[in-house]
Amino acid sequence: MHAADIQDRDGARLVLAPLRHRFARLRLIIADSIYNGGIAEWVHALRARNKLRLEVRAKEPGAKTFKPIPLRWRVERTFAWLGRSRRLSKDYEGTTASSEAFVKLAMIHLMARRLVRKLTF
Repeated sequence: MHAADIQDRDGARLVLAPLRHRFARLRLIIADSIYNGGIAEWVHALRARNKLRLEVRAKEPGAKTFKPIPLRWRVERTFAWLGRSRRLSKDYEGTTASSEAFVKLAMIHLMARRLVRKLTF
């Protein structure tokens, strides 16, 4: 997460830089078309081993009707789940750290509810 006053293309470097030493099994990052322009090459050069690949998914050129972009719907679905959380329905947080903490809490709550539901049936 980064502050709202930072352009997404610039903020990607801030968000992805910690991946240099973390999540060694992560190989592919899927991004929106706003992340064109040198970010993919920067991500690939981020690690000497276990290279990362940034794949930009955009709608087909000349598309006139709605067609879901593969794998993108998973992100949109997750944002919808987070939006159900009362605290995350608006941007109330003063810092990105507190916002990130509440996103984690909302996902923990969602996973715990699903586990309880599976165990009771």
